Amino acid sequence: MHKGRLEAFSDGVIAIIITIMVLEMKVPHGADFAALRPLLPVFLSYALSFLYVGIYWNNHHHLFQAVKQVSGPVLWANLHLLFWLSLFPFVTGWLGENELTASTVGLYGGVLIMAGTAYYILVRVLLAGHGSDSILAKAIGRDFKGKISVVIYAMGIALACWLPWLAMALYVSVAIIWLVPDRRIEKHLSE
Repeated sequence: MHKGRLEAFSDGVIAIIITIMVLEMKVPHGADFAALRPLLPVFLSYALSFLYVGIYWNNHHHLFQAVKQVSGPVLWANLHLLFWLSLFPFVTGWLGENELTASTVGLYGGVLIMAGTAYYILVRVLLAGHGSDSILAKAIGRDFKGKISVVIYAMGIALACWLPWLAMALYVSVAIIWLVPDRRIEKHLSE
């Protein structure tokens, strides 16, 4: 199957996710800057989630540049990823509207770890269909960033019970790791 429809559908879903997240930020009832102060936690949770969704979109785009064809299992693995990404508006809103608690930070981390796992599964399904000699396989390599991300998320979820702010710092550190797009695919495509 051609990959174009999968990419277009994924781009559309991701655009809707971002739109829903920004619509969750309510306009304050006041005309001075002090009225914005209560929105700071909402904005910070939105900014982090926007960054995460952007990272997934960017890496999804790079990943599919090396993909030649998709199969039924790839479609399902991609839909699995989109399911977890679609929960970002909910956990973002809950985190932003409430204090950093074990529940809010733990659930946020739970969605992060599931999205990371879903992306890892998508990559594995794509690799199974392209073979070990493919450009995709060479570009992915050992996928250290993907594996370490899931480990850091798990640590954050565990820490959320005692030190939610430290758990959030771990989630931010994963975003920083992924902020620079993965250049391995671009490198192997240009060769």
